[in-house]
Order: sequence, then C-alpha cells, then structure tokens
Amino acid sequence: MTKRVVVIGGGIGGLTTAALLARRGYRVQLFEQAAQLGGCASTFRRRGFTFDVGATQVAGLEPGGIHREIFAELEMPLPAATPCDPACAVYLPGETTPINVWRDRDRWQRERQRHFPHSERFWQGLEHLFAISWRFQQRQPILPPRNGFDLWQLLQALRPETLLTVPFSLMTVTDWMTLCGVGGDRRLRQFLDLQLKLYSQVDASETALLYAATALCLSQEPHGLYHLHGSMQVLSDLLAAALGRDGGQIYTRHLVRRIEVERGRAVAVQVENLKTKTLQCVEADHIVANVPAQNLPQLLGDALPTGYARRLKTLPPASGAFVIYLGVKEAAIPEACPPHLQFLYDAQGPIGENNSLFVSVSQPEDGRAPGGYRTLIASSFTEPNFWRQPDLDYAATKAQYTQTALERLGQFFDLRPEHIVHCEAATPRTFWRYTARLDGIVGGIGQRLSTFGPFGLATRTPIPHLWLVGDSVHPGEGTAGVSYAARALVQQLQASDSHFGRNHYNREIL
Repeated sequence: MTKRVVVIGGGIGGLTTAALLARRGYRVQLFEQAAQLGGCASTFRRRGFTFDVGATQVAGLEPGGIHREIFAELEMPLPAATPCDPACAVYLPGETTPINVWRDRDRWQRERQRHFPHSERFWQGLEHLFAISWRFQQRQPILPPRNGFDLWQLLQALRPETLLTVPFSLMTVTDWMTLCGVGGDRRLRQFLDLQLKLYSQVDASETALLYAATALCLSQEPHGLYHLHGSMQVLSDLLAAALGRDGGQIYTRHLVRRIEVERGRAVAVQVENLKTKTLQCVEADHIVANVPAQNLPQLLGDALPTGYARRLKTLPPASGAFVIYLGVKEAAIPEACPPHLQFLYDAQGPIGENNSLFVSVSQPEDGRAPGGYRTLIASSFTEPNFWRQPDLDYAATKAQYTQTALERLGQFFDLRPEHIVHCEAATPRTFWRYTARLDGIVGGIGQRLSTFGPFGLATRTPIPHLWLVGDSVHPGEGTAGVSYAARALVQQLQASDSHFGRNHYNREIL
C-alpha cells in the first residue's frame, strides 16, 4: 500500500521534502497556512514591485550543488540565476571603501590581504576546513545520528581526511583567530561578526569554526551565491510544480493546529481551513514538520516527551528581523551598485541587535521592478520579545525604526522623497502573522558549538513517524541548508519503511 505523508509548512524545506517523497512514490499532502508557498523565501507585490520577503540570495546551483542535484532528481529545470560578484560589499564604520567578497579566489585573496594584513593563515585554514567539509557533505552523512541507519550513513561518509577536522570541532572562530595571531585585529573581527551574524545568527565568539568555514568560503568559485531572475519565489514554484506533477496535493490557507500522537507515534494532524473556519483530521503514516523546533510544543501539547521538551526549552534565544522594503527610482541607486551590501554603523539608535543593515538591491531587468526602477530591501536582526512587550507603542516604534533605517540608508543611496515610490516595513510580529513561526523568529538555531552538527537537533524526533525539517536541524539556515536537511530526511524516512528501519528505530538521544 502507498504510504501517506503529511508535510506541515510550505517553505523550501517542506516543499523539497514533499517533492522528493512524491517523486519516490509516496502519497503526499502539504498544508501551508499562508496564501502562497515559500515561507521566508516567498515574495509579495506592491505597485508593480516584487519584494523577496526574507531570503534574497541562494547557494547550491553550481555543479555538485544541492539545488542542482535535487532539481536533476525531480527532472525540473534549474531556475535562471546570475552569480553574485561580489557576493557582498561590506562597509565598516566610517569607511567609504568596501570590503568586496569576490567570487574569484585570487581576487578575494588580494582583497582580504589588502584589508587584513597578516591574516592569510586564518583564511587558508578556513579554506582547508571547508574543502574537507564540502567533500564530507557530498557523501550525504546524517547528523546527528539517532539510530543504526543514521550511524551507518555517517560512517560511510567518513574518510581519513575527515578526522583532521576533529581537533577543530570544539573551536569557535575567535579561538582560531587567536591561534593564527589575529585575535587583536579589530577590523577583521568587525567584518567576521557582520558576516557570521548573517549566516549563523551569532558572532565570531560563538560561531562554531567548522560551520564558519563553510559560511565564509562558500562565496568563491566553483561555488558561489546566486541572484535569481524573477524573484526567490521561482524556487517554490518549481518545487510545487514537481510535487503536483507527481501526484502530491498542496493546500494553502490551511493551518495545522495539532499533531495527534497515539501509542507513542504520530498518526494524524488536525487542520483548520482558514477560509471556511472548519477543522478536519488527516491521518498519515509519516508527518514532516517544516517548522521551527520552537513550534513543536504548541503542536504536540502533552504528547511532547519530557526530555525533548526540556531540550527545546533550553535552546538559545533566536533572532527576529526588522525589514524595510523600498520601491525606488533608478536614480536612487549608485552606479555599479552590487546586489548585496552590509553596513555597520557607529551611531546608536533603534536599528537592531548589532547596529547593522544587510541590503539587497534588485538588478536591471531581473523581474523585480519596472524599467527605470529598483527594489531595495534592508534588514537587521532584532530581539523578538522586544516587539511583544504589552506596553510597547507598536506603531510608533515601527515608524521610528523605519525612519532610522531610511536615514542610515540615505548615507549611501539617494533616498530623497521624490525617489521613493513605495515604503513599508516588517517586524517579528509581521513574520509571525504571515509565516506562523513562533514569535516571528528567523534564521533557525544559531550555529554555536552546542547546537552545530553532532550536537544539534535531529530530523528524527523522539516520536516515531514525526520528522523535523528546516533551519532548526543540520546543516542550518538558508535555502541550501534546509534542502540538505530535506534530502537527508527523505533517506531516513524511506529507510524507516524498510525492514531494517522498522527494526532499528531508536528514540532521540538527548
């Protein structure tokens, strides 16, 4: 009999899982509470402009990259995209010359040597660790392992060179800086803190070195970051098309209220149709939750195992985002402006956790704006609980953040009123409303030593037949990260339906 799978959430992780399972013969139903798919990688339209909600760049389209491999399996065309070069232009406080993260390796080496003299040992070490980690990841390990199948997959991926990374597995980026003699380089530390906060949710003092090696080296050839033509929504549309072609069913505006557990295993979900306000129970052989791990207590209630509940409760606080979306005239954008920039400011003010902005600028004829216009999206991490304070004047605070962001952006872009066609902003409360992510958190669990790789949460939960996918599990955030997790989950789920899997399912090791 064909196995039935329910997928909760239509973000990239959920869509990838659903499409791959449908391709492999499973009967898949996907429920998404929003009106469109994509989650934090979706889009919205205003006055002729198309805005990427959260994610604005994608990795893994190159040969050997995760998206290329998944689309090949699904027999879907790769989305049209342009490599980001530079991947990012970083402006440190008071500086007018950016640090350009070039795609060409030699050019990036010259750039970093010019900006950070005496740091080459630091960068060469990162590149070496990344090369080993990349080859390891290509062999499709499962981390962290939770049963015999997972452990076997992990052992098959190991090679003698993999063991060379073991001494670095308990090091942070600042530990490596100190060993390389650049621990006192303030500009290097500022640069690393900016980049790592963007990719790992935490700064250099907390980011696991092995994760940082990938995050900081992925921008160079033969890899790279890409700017999709049209919008980020293209990814979701292609995955949804593959899912539908292979018999999967997608239900938007359907909110999963509860996961039903009987005799210790997940058996069904309670779904509310948000249009008709009616509830239905949908049974399944497997349930895949493409939600932040922090959403699980609400979905499971008393069925959540005590140890797992304790683990989730002690997770480090996650970040939210303040985002400003601008539709502007071409005249507002400096000539030869790169698609992605980061600014760190000296001046204090209500702009987020680390007083910085990450900016994405649409490119001419990339489908995001009419001719002669551009989109400009700027975001900063912010504390989610700040926006939930009962005595907060939400409208006034949001307006103040927006004004500060416009003033900061106006130092680089020409944002005179006559150049701005559209302006709106989003806070963690906005993300909570439209994505159903608890408290509006974004970016997953920070890649600290205690939450990275073998020490992180697993796709396999302690409840049999309930799986977790998305940015809460290895290897972390980003469209590429959640796609790796989806592929690993599909391997595990299929194995669990085999004789081997049925006899080797162990509860999660807490």
